[in-house]
This record gives sequence, structure tokens and C-alpha cells, in this order.
Amino acid sequence: MKDLRIEIDDKSGFCFGVVRAISEAEKALAGGETVYSLGDIVHNRIEVQRLEKLGLSTVTHADMPRLTGRRLFIRAHGEPPTTYARAAELGIEVIDATCPVVARLQARVVKAHERMRPAGGQVVILGKRGHAEVVGLTGQVPDRTIVVEGEEDLSQIDFTRPVYFLSQTTQSIALFEALGAEMRRRAANPADVHIDDTICRQVSSREQHLQEFARRFDAVVFVCGRKSSNGRVLFEVCRTANPRTCNIEEAAEIDPAWFEGAESVGICGATSTPKWLMQEVADRIGKIGKGK
Repeated sequence: MKDLRIEIDDKSGFCFGVVRAISEAEKALAGGETVYSLGDIVHNRIEVQRLEKLGLSTVTHADMPRLTGRRLFIRAHGEPPTTYARAAELGIEVIDATCPVVARLQARVVKAHERMRPAGGQVVILGKRGHAEVVGLTGQVPDRTIVVEGEEDLSQIDFTRPVYFLSQTTQSIALFEALGAEMRRRAANPADVHIDDTICRQVSSREQHLQEFARRFDAVVFVCGRKSSNGRVLFEVCRTANPRTCNIEEAAEIDPAWFEGAESVGICGATSTPKWLMQEVADRIGKIGKGK
């Protein structure tokens, strides 16, 4: 391990939507007043702690009644219209950092329901139930939106009726395509299944890149927050390409045993992983490599 080569993936780290949200938060915090984020601004505990030191306070919907006259930050994941209406009722100033890609998807969900309503159809979204983005998407209209996480959830769908199928922006393209094909296979009329690929390509393009990146090293360390849905998907991509891939949230979790016999280590992360955190991990591994 004395000459351990360490490389940080230059394509890993915050996606455009997260960069924009963090930038908006830092701008809002520059005046020194507290800003209240509705949920974790990013699914990375370490980055959230950094912003908390600058004055960001994480709150829930239940906290909104006490925030009259304060500033409420809507993160990149977006929110349903009811949240904005409630904020206006309570006299809360909203700082909206919804990712433009998510905002466009929200509009497509509304149009999907408009298209399915007269036909008695169903709107189905591939996504993680309870995830902030999915909550925002399903809350765009009062009508029911079916959320599926895998093939086992397709039993919720009535395949004698039309289906409009979309996806959370950070889901796997392979899974989305496989489920779309299965829906058409099960449908009474395959033409009644409309498939609308709404996966963010800035995120999805990382899958193939990470496969290639992970194969280049003896060991790989994937850095992401425990709550990151995107992180779980991309970690599995890396681990499939290189079984010696370990998943950590911060540098303190590193185990020197992971690198025994290794000459090279690749460091990569999710769309919610800050570059500075991957650099901390690289620095810690570097010290291990030098016997410190």
C-alpha cells in the first residue's frame, strides 16, 4: 500500500439541481439570518451539517405554523402546490430552489392526469415511496398516482385500462425500460401503455461512466448519504462492476483492511455528494497508504 494510487472521479458529485440549490441557500444565508429548509436540503448528512453552521435550519411541514414572517427554503426535490398555498396563508416567504428538471416533470405529471382522466386511465410513476421528489410529484393533483418500485408493485395496476408511465428523475433507466416492457406485455392492449422517460440524463449518464470507472481500480470507495436514493442506485452500479466497492458516508468510516493488496483506489459518489467530502476521503486513504 506504500505507493497506493488514489483517484477521485471527476464526474461524481453534485448534479446541476443540487449545485443550484446549495448556491441559492448560501446566497440566502449570506445576510446572517436563519433560513428554514423544508426537509434536508440534500441527502447528505455531512453537507447538511456544514450549511447548518451557516444558519440553515431543517424543519418539517408540521413546523410551518411557527414560521410566519420567516424564510422557507424549498429544496431541489420540489413540493406539491399545497405547500406553497400553506406558506402564503401563513405569511411565509418562500425561496424556491426546485430543480428545473423536476419542475418540468411535475408539469408532465399534471398533463398525464389530464390525458388519462377522460379515458379512465392510470398514472404510474417509478420511484421510491416517501422520497421527497415522489411526494411532490404525486401531490401535483388530487387524483391517485400509483408509485411502483419494482415488478412486484405492478399488481396495483389495472391492465384493462390505459396507463401513463413516468419516472422519478434519478431512477435507473434499465429498470424503467424493463418495467415499461412488462407493462406492455401484461396490458390488454399494449398501445394503451404510454411510456414517458423522464429520467434526468445528467444523472443517468453516470451509470455507464461509473461502471467503467470502477473497473479501473483494485478497490473503490463510494461516498454518499444514507438517505440518498440516487446513491443506492449508483453504489450498486459500482459494486456490480467491481465487487471490492465499499459504501461510506464520511471519511471516519474508512477501514484500512479494504485496501490490503491494492495498488489503486477509485473514489466516487452520488449526485448529493460534495466534492470536498470526496477529497477528505482521498486524504484519509492517502494517509493510510503512507502508514499514518
